[in-house]
Amino acid sequence: MSLYQDRVLPYLIHLAMRQETLAAYRHRLISAAEGRVLEIGAGSGLNFRHYSERTKQVIGLDPSPKLLSMARESIRSAALTFPVELLHASAEAIPLAVGSVDAVVTTWTLCTIPDVMRALAEMYRVLKPDGRLLFVEHGLSPDASVRRWQDRLTPVWKRIGGGCHLNRAISRLIQDAGFRIERIETGYMKGLKPMTYMYEGFARPG
Repeated sequence: MSLYQDRVLPYLIHLAMRQETLAAYRHRLISAAEGRVLEIGAGSGLNFRHYSERTKQVIGLDPSPKLLSMARESIRSAALTFPVELLHASAEAIPLAVGSVDAVVTTWTLCTIPDVMRALAEMYRVLKPDGRLLFVEHGLSPDASVRRWQDRLTPVWKRIGGGCHLNRAISRLIQDAGFRIERIETGYMKGLKPMTYMYEGFARPG
């Protein structure tokens, strides 16, 4: 792992994810999670304080040791009513049993996972048959002019943004993995359009 990825990128991710414009999306989605929850790309732990009393346990998975260290600080400083287990692991190989979680949460994470279809298959595997995938992500715009910019910018953007792709069709990826989308809202968030087309909703195993 390079010095940039190990020491610099985790702080950049933490600062970017603290944007006030993301707070409403974060709270709306996270507060809907119930039971035993697996959070993919837990990062520095910014989501933890948004879980409700219906959450019984959170398992926070992330491939970055530095971000997990920051997440431990978040846990210590928050008055959480549920236990949190942190896993240093990849979403492409989730170290949990089949059908062992009630919900999977992913917030601005599917854009960065190298093998996103394998990761979604893993999320499907660990979800209970009546479980839910809750997601809020940025991705491919329906507007041709914006899509062209997303395609132009992605090769450079993913090199400086920890693998972040601007042009992933989030809803199609989720459906192609076998999930049935039950609710989705899309639209631009405040900011530059190539970076801010949002997908928010939940899906269940098909």
